[in-house]
Amino acid sequence: MLTIGIKEIKNNPSIITKGVEEKDNYLFISKRGKPIAVAMSLDNDVFEHGFKKWVLIKAYAKGDLSLGQLSKALKLSYVDTMKMLGALGIAVIDYELADDLNTIEKLL
Repeated sequence: MLTIGIKEIKNNPSIITKGVEEKDNYLFISKRGKPIAVAMSLDNDVFEHGFKKWVLIKAYAKGDLSLGQLSKALKLSYVDTMKMLGALGIAVIDYELADDLNTIEKLL
């Protein structure tokens, strides 16, 4: 494990890739001595034990991944992915009924 500060990253961004090149390496990123983030290789085994799924779901919830991308990354069907998201309380479709009602009113 290695700890690097934000100032070090600003001066030498490649330090992050050097710190996580090996499969089992990870590093803490700190701000004023307080750890604020973790960087690790995507090949790290921790990703296969739930962290990868959590990161992918968070990315989908923020709009950074599509439903198709999430399904493919999790190796699930669209239906299974939608069921999982529903069970987690994450909207599968970003839909505003009010927008459609306004459109209908304008058309009438």
